[in-house]
Amino acid sequence: MTLRLYDTATAAVRDFVPVQPGQVGIYHCGLTVQGAPHVGHIYKEVVFDVLRRWLERSGYEVTVIANVTDIEDKILAKSAERGVPWWAHAYEFERELHWAYDVLGCRPPTYEPRATGHIPEMLEMIEQLIERGHAYVAPDGSGDVYFDVRSWPEYGALSHQRIDDMEAAEDADPRGKRDPRDFALWKGYVEGTPRTASWPTPWGRGRPGWHLECSAMAGKYLGTEFDIHGGGLDLRFPHHENELAQSTAVGQKFARFWMHNALVTTAGEKMSKSMGNSAVVRNVVERVRPIELRYYLVQSHYRSVVEFSFEALEEAAKSFQRIEGFVTRAAEVTGGVDPAGELPADFVTAMDDDLGTPAAIAVLHNTVRDGNKLVADGDSAALREALAAVRGMLVVLGLDPLSEPWVSRAGGSDELTEVVDGLVKALLEQRQAARGRKDYAAADAVRDRLKALGVVVEDTPRGPRWSLATTDEGS
Repeated sequence: MTLRLYDTATAAVRDFVPVQPGQVGIYHCGLTVQGAPHVGHIYKEVVFDVLRRWLERSGYEVTVIANVTDIEDKILAKSAERGVPWWAHAYEFERELHWAYDVLGCRPPTYEPRATGHIPEMLEMIEQLIERGHAYVAPDGSGDVYFDVRSWPEYGALSHQRIDDMEAAEDADPRGKRDPRDFALWKGYVEGTPRTASWPTPWGRGRPGWHLECSAMAGKYLGTEFDIHGGGLDLRFPHHENELAQSTAVGQKFARFWMHNALVTTAGEKMSKSMGNSAVVRNVVERVRPIELRYYLVQSHYRSVVEFSFEALEEAAKSFQRIEGFVTRAAEVTGGVDPAGELPADFVTAMDDDLGTPAAIAVLHNTVRDGNKLVADGDSAALREALAAVRGMLVVLGLDPLSEPWVSRAGGSDELTEVVDGLVKALLEQRQAARGRKDYAAADAVRDRLKALGVVVEDTPRGPRWSLATTDEGS
């Protein structure tokens, strides 16, 4: 089956055919680094990390560009409230973003350009738009420059709207506009704002409009035509609509596919800082392990809304622990397998069908269920095959507990892990000795003491094994 992806522009699932055979270029809009990322922000990172992994597993060489918006109205406002330079504020939360997608096992982009590093490319694009009659300098002397939406007949094609049905743009003072829907390419300097947040231009000092930033960076690193442009559904309009208009208006073909992940909601409303309902990633991973949060996000189809709750998150954590338990037990019995082998056909079909992760995870659970029946019988070709299939699927989803980064993080420091493992094994030896002399009361006492400390003991044909209890098991 050929990989098929939903394209927002055509509102249809289409066969994926790259611009260059064997190569894929992806641009997805990064965060405006105004504050710490919440689960709604990081969902996009997880979605496009899975897409990248699947494309690479399918044999493509993938280039991923994800920008950082480090100059924007909200950054200026929030840094002023804190009394810190805007650039220091932006860098602080850029680092927080990096921490968040790293902790969830998302591989970093091939390159991550900052908006402030691409002012020359933006100015060149504005000049081209003015020359072609698609942009104009505001006549009020503000230094603002606007895109003339009525000069571009295809404006509204991505969001499937008519210009007359659109609301006025909110990204600049409307007094210098020909049409209230025109959007800012460049914002003139305003007294009272930091002068460091402005750059000289033929129209006066100022700073870029948000939409222009992504067009300039996507074109610079991926060329005038590339394969996939993505982001959250809330970016479809006006951000991506405006990107498409200004990029095609200068003669670029731009993106072949537009992919948008659905939103993460709480109580049916979009998760956002302004609503006060955000679940900051750093806080959430104190409640469940990062790998469990990733599983929670991956189990939904990327075009389906994720209704966030800690109850649902904890249920997902239990589900993942069952998968992880099989991998751990089967690896102990077999001595481990290479996860790079052939994947189950139903899993491949699901992933090729617009990244159908719910169906793919169903295949994963079925394989785990069948594999669990084989563990008690010891090492076998069938068990090795099941483990290889499970680990292979988990690698694609970024969830294999025996692969990086998870394997390095599993037990904390090597020294502490070694000490704890030695102490638990010593107690288990005492328990085994008590059982050997039929002193079951003493054996049970050891088991109960370990359970009280949060250690679960499982008797297997190869001897007792221990693991840390989940929240429910330890309560």
